[in-house]
Formats: sequence, C-alpha cells, structure tokens
Amino acid sequence: MSMAEDSVLAGSKLLTDVFGEALPKVQAFYAKLDREGEERGLIGPRDQNILWERHLLNSAAVVPFIRKALHKAQFKTVADVGSGGGFPGLVAAAMLPDVSFTLIEPMERRCAWLNECIEEMGLQNTVVVRARAEEAIGAIAQAHGHKSKVDVPQEVAEAISHPFSVVTCRAVAPMTKLSGWALPLVATGGKLIALKGRSAQAEITKAAKQIAHAGGVHARVEEAPVAEGLEPTHVVIVDKRAMKHRR
Repeated sequence: MSMAEDSVLAGSKLLTDVFGEALPKVQAFYAKLDREGEERGLIGPRDQNILWERHLLNSAAVVPFIRKALHKAQFKTVADVGSGGGFPGLVAAAMLPDVSFTLIEPMERRCAWLNECIEEMGLQNTVVVRARAEEAIGAIAQAHGHKSKVDVPQEVAEAISHPFSVVTCRAVAPMTKLSGWALPLVATGGKLIALKGRSAQAEITKAAKQIAHAGGVHARVEEAPVAEGLEPTHVVIVDKRAMKHRR
C-alpha cells in the first residue's frame, strides 16, 4: 500500500481530525522538516513528499496509548528515548500539552535540531537532554542512592532524577536491545510504549528474557490506527513491575 503524498493530505479534514488543536504546532514542525530535514540528515530523500503519513501521522498513532497509560498516573511524565528528528516525541508533546516530555538524544546536532523545533512549535512542556540511555539510567540510580554503571555527566544528573510514567520511542533498536535501554527508565507501574512495524510480535518473542530481566511484564502488540483510509501501524506495550535494585 503506497503512502499518501503530502499534497493530498495538506489542508485535509483528516489532519484536523487527528491533530485537533495541536495542528498549527505540528504544521510548524512539518514546515521545518520539509525545509531542512533532508539536508540535515533527519529524513531520507524518499520521505520528502510523504512526511505527513510516514512521520507525523505515524507518530500521532502512539498518542492514544500514552494518554490511556497516563490517565491515572500521579506524575504525567514521558521520555522519548533516541528522539532523533523528534518522532514521536515532538508530535506527542504538541498533542498532549498537559504532559511533561523529556527528549533523550545522544547526538549534539540532533539535540540542536530538537531545541530549534521546540522553539518554532512553541512547545512549553518539552525539554531536551543530551544523553545516552545508559547515562539517563545512571542518573536515576544515583538520585535514589545507588551506583551508576557508567559515568553520568553533571547536566544529565541535574536534568533526570526520577523514572518516567511512560517511555516511548520509534525506530531506535530491536526489543532485544531496547528493553535494557528503555525499561529501566520506566517507573514501577508505568509502561514502555514503542512504535514498531510488522515484526513487533516476533521481536517481543525473541526478547522475552531481556524484557523480564529489565522488569518488564505482559509484553503485547496492539494495532495503532493512523487515520481513516491509511494503513495502521503497531505499538509494543510492556508494563513495568517492581524490582529489587541490584547494588
């Protein structure tokens, strides 16, 4: 199934239906992606005319799952691990203005991009932390009186001190690796919600040991509608159980 071109979707009711009041902010993100994304290595040349469906609507598909996961959460905090070009973090932050988002990204040039996008989109609920997942995990461990397995830069320790109610990501790594990077950042009772492709079920089957080792339970795949008439995507959802911290 071929993707709908931007020229078809731009100005359509479909975008209003999906993004609602967040549409102007997402349109600002689209304009920056269209203008600079390929040149700055954030999107591929084949993505240039299908940005809405491939990246923005695809990112929006995770939002209902985040909203549901946070419904009864005491702290409405979300981390986007390996945020890269801002998928899904910037889109989700625009659509969930009452939720606090932390975009964790190790590459300096991508962090610069994310901060520029936050300013141009007018987001008030989003911060960027330049860090590897292991450093973010270490920062949380140190904040709770435990040792970190890696050196934690001071700025990371100052920015991240608590686990997140939801951790999300897109196209970062297979579940065998992602489990160890993302689940330690999830608070007890929280969820990892990762956008995945058709191989999602095979990934969680293969990663069963890694998921359990990182405190994950009830890993499952759910279909994530993108928009009417467009091909759905999938999310992997993993619940976080209580774990005894290993000293």
